[in-house]
Amino acid sequence: MTWVEAIVLGIVQGLTEFLPVSSSGHLRITSAIFFDRDAGASFTAVTQLGTEAAVLIYFAKDIWRITRTWLMGLWDRSVRSSLDYRMGWYVIVGSIPIGLFGFLFKDQIRTAGRNLWVVSTTLIVFAFVLAFAEYWGRQSRTLVNFRMRDGIVMGFAQAMALVPGVSRSGGTLTAGLLLNLTREAAARYSFLLAIPAVVMSGIFSVGDVFEPAAPGTSVPSVAQMVVATIIAFGIGYAAIAWLLRYVAHHTLYVFVLYRVALGTLVLALLLTGTISAT
Repeated sequence: MTWVEAIVLGIVQGLTEFLPVSSSGHLRITSAIFFDRDAGASFTAVTQLGTEAAVLIYFAKDIWRITRTWLMGLWDRSVRSSLDYRMGWYVIVGSIPIGLFGFLFKDQIRTAGRNLWVVSTTLIVFAFVLAFAEYWGRQSRTLVNFRMRDGIVMGFAQAMALVPGVSRSGGTLTAGLLLNLTREAAARYSFLLAIPAVVMSGIFSVGDVFEPAAPGTSVPSVAQMVVATIIAFGIGYAAIAWLLRYVAHHTLYVFVLYRVALGTLVLALLLTGTISAT
C-alpha cells in the first residue's frame, strides 16, 4: 500500500462511517477506481477502530452512565426500570446478530461480498428502502419509548451491513424509522449499538490486515495503518456532531439520491469494463 492510498482511505473511512452510505462500500469503490486494487475487509475493520474511538469519546458521559447503571442493576433491582439500565441490555442483545452472522459468514464477507456488482446493487436497492422508511415512518417515538423489540430489529438491520453497500448506519436508521423512532433517536442508538461489534471486529482483524497480499489486494505497513486509523478518528469525530445536528432538522433523501447516483456510476464503470468487479 502506498502512503497516498492509506491517507485517502483513512479520509474516506472517517467521512462515511456514520453516514447512511456504507463506509465499507466506499472503501471498496475508492480502492477499485483510484488504486485498481482492494485494500481488503481487514483494513476496513481496523480503520473503523478509529471512528469507534471517536464514538467512545463523543458519547463518553452517556457510555459511562449506561455502563455504571447496567452494572449496578445486576444486583440492585431499584435501578432496573431506568432507561440507562435497559439501554445496556438493548445494546448487548442488539449486538448478537452481527456477531453471529459475522462469525458464520466471515469467509463470504471477505470474498464474494466485496464484489462490486454486489456493492453497487445494494447501494441502490437499500437507498430505496431508506427512502420508503423516511416517507412512511411517523417519527413519533424517542429513546424514552425504546423497547427490547426495537433493539433486536435494529440489531438484525445492523447485521445486514456485513455486506458492503448496505451501510450499518443506513440499515439501523432505516429500521429505526420503520419502528417510528425519530431520526435523532435512531441515530443515537445506532452509534451505541456499533461499539461492541465494530471494536471486536477491528481487534480480531488486526493480525489479518498485515498478511501477505492476495492477487489484487494491498497490504499496509504498521505506520500506514496507524495513520489511516488516526485520520479516520479525527474526521469521524466531526462527522458524528454534524450528523446528529443534520438528522434533527433534515430528511435523509439527500443520502438516498447520493447512493443511487454512486451505485449507478459503479454499474456503468463495470459494464464498460473500466473497473473490475473483483
